[in-house]
Amino acid sequence: MSVDMPETTTSLGRRERNKQRVRERLYNSAMTLFAERGYDQTSVGEIAEHADVARGTFFNYFQRKEDLISAWGERRRAALEKSLAQDRSSAAPDTLSQLEQCMSTLSQINESEGTLVVPMLTAWVKAGHPLSEEPYVAKTFAKIVERGQARGEINAMVDSARIGFMLRDIYLGTLFRWSQSTEGRAGFSLGDDLRASLAAMVSGIAACPHHSGPQ
Repeated sequence: MSVDMPETTTSLGRRERNKQRVRERLYNSAMTLFAERGYDQTSVGEIAEHADVARGTFFNYFQRKEDLISAWGERRRAALEKSLAQDRSSAAPDTLSQLEQCMSTLSQINESEGTLVVPMLTAWVKAGHPLSEEPYVAKTFAKIVERGQARGEINAMVDSARIGFMLRDIYLGTLFRWSQSTEGRAGFSLGDDLRASLAAMVSGIAACPHHSGPQ
């Protein structure tokens, strides 16, 4: 057995960690500048300078600036999936509670980003991502509805995929209105608005209890 194998493995691991750190530095620098200046007003050179790397180094990690939009979306998706997985492992809430948790998590993700939301949402739309990327939020909602149908909590006749897209439409529409509101979004709680819209919709898809007596 070659004695230098552990050293080679360790060396490769260290290189990968260093690459990950540079990627993180580039990503964080980009998000900082996008929040301050806007997406279109920030160049690749400025991102590289802020990250203290050569301009060419940027392209070792991102083929183009637009790839940062995809990376932003992927991180938001991972945050949503992690939160929902933790919620499922800690308890077995009913369908409405799961949908509320999903909406609450989405609102927290956006609220935590502060001034970054507007420039990134604008760039996301201009780049055509709402049409081209996988509608993962709709699928997340649809899976929750499907589980509710299996437990008899949601009307078995409704189309879970359609409900998923309807909930996604509610989320995105509310998010766009929230991001465009002025004066620090005073008086507009993203989480409260999403939960209120969800409650109004769920009342129409919940399984109807059997009633006795005259109708």
